[in-house]
Amino acid sequence: MISSHLPALQVVIPLLAAPLCIVVHRAKAAWVIALVVSWASLAISVRLLERVLQEGVVVYSMGGWAAPWGIEYRIDEINAFLLLIVSGGSALVLLFARVSVEREIEAERRYVFYTMWLLCLTGLLGIAITGDAFNVFVFLEISSLSSYVMISLGSDRRGLMAAFRYLIVGTIGATFILIGIGLLYMMTGTLNMADLAERLPAVADTRTVKVAFWFFAVGIGTKMALFPLHFWLPNAYAYAPSAASAFLAASATKVAVYVWLRFYFSVFGASFSFDAMSLSDILLPLGLVAALVGSAVAVFQQDVKRMLAYSSVAQIGYMAVGISFVSVNGLIGAIVHLFNHALMKAALFMVLGCVFYRLGSVALRDLDGLGRQMPWTMAAFVAGGLSLIGVPSSAGFISKWYLILAALESGSWPIAFLVLLSSLLAVVYVWRVVEAAYFRAPLDDPSRRVVEAPVSLLVPVWLLVAANFYFGLETSLTVGVAERAARTLLGAGG
Repeated sequence: MISSHLPALQVVIPLLAAPLCIVVHRAKAAWVIALVVSWASLAISVRLLERVLQEGVVVYSMGGWAAPWGIEYRIDEINAFLLLIVSGGSALVLLFARVSVEREIEAERRYVFYTMWLLCLTGLLGIAITGDAFNVFVFLEISSLSSYVMISLGSDRRGLMAAFRYLIVGTIGATFILIGIGLLYMMTGTLNMADLAERLPAVADTRTVKVAFWFFAVGIGTKMALFPLHFWLPNAYAYAPSAASAFLAASATKVAVYVWLRFYFSVFGASFSFDAMSLSDILLPLGLVAALVGSAVAVFQQDVKRMLAYSSVAQIGYMAVGISFVSVNGLIGAIVHLFNHALMKAALFMVLGCVFYRLGSVALRDLDGLGRQMPWTMAAFVAGGLSLIGVPSSAGFISKWYLILAALESGSWPIAFLVLLSSLLAVVYVWRVVEAAYFRAPLDDPSRRVVEAPVSLLVPVWLLVAANFYFGLETSLTVGVAERAARTLLGAGG
């Protein structure tokens, strides 16, 4: 029965579709293939999440070989939720991508872009679904290598240098992860993550396991752009094609945060990670600094895509803070923020794609008076910005509320204050765009005739904007799944 093979199909379908885009060699056909595959992946993700919520952990053995000898796909609440984020982000951004890509990428390169998109999707879904530590590395490299190519395909040649820097930093991060995996295999003789979790306590006090622990911390921290390992991210997001920026912002760093959760809670165990190795003593200050510095630097950016990129550094800081509390509310805040940040950043980067489509620029100085010329586009930015700030009734409010609850229940009033302060900084940089668009006169340039973005670009943008407020009011899915995932990660039952 095909439903029993859904975990394998989640990875196999986009993997087989990627070379098909090369074979067809036509941009529109490649886009259709990518779109159909992404929506199929989203349907599979929804079904897998339903199964996990109804039946518990879903286990799939590749080729019928039982773990730990064979490769196992193991799906619980946290990675089922992540599959939904990644496939949903791909499906919605691809609705936007066709027209945007025609504006930003040369005709002969467009089918390559969609090929890389599907490979990136394969890698991200594979990381989320696999129960094998080495396969995490393999899928991580598939997603990373394809990301480098997507970033470099834009019309801005600075994207080449951004992709090269990302390549160098990403390779170093991946090498650290691979060394960590190798050291764990040397001590336990297994690569299956569930098996690792059972065998590691017997050798947890060895220097080898402790060294592996910190190799993972640096490697995964680099991939998730945790301060101060974030320096590859601003240029990568700023100079990539708009569709690529939206997709990567919605998915890539979220998957890296998931890898952090998976290894430090499920494999090493929360007790070893946060008690014996005192990981919170490092993660909490880094998360707070990321939230404050990322937001402060965003205030001074003149390129709005770079502004949102530094904002992403701050948002990753929030997730790190939530994880560092090692509590149910802290993890709920971090996990819900994975979902909410994907919604808000995909919407905002797509808004900038609309602006770039009409202006060929997203510089702040070029946005003067744009609220009158592109009212629907800029209204979407305002709505997405409200969610980014975390105003009540928006998705961004929910996750920040749980982070503040976690801080207060741990007696950390200063941390709650710093989270609020970072949100106030978000008000400042969002306001800079609002001020330019609504409170300044349009540029007096006879050659510049700006009209609203095409409907084909606006529809997916407003779907995501609506989702930002729907999930700010209806939290049963996001908070419900996040709470079950948090209790599972903390070993308090599913």
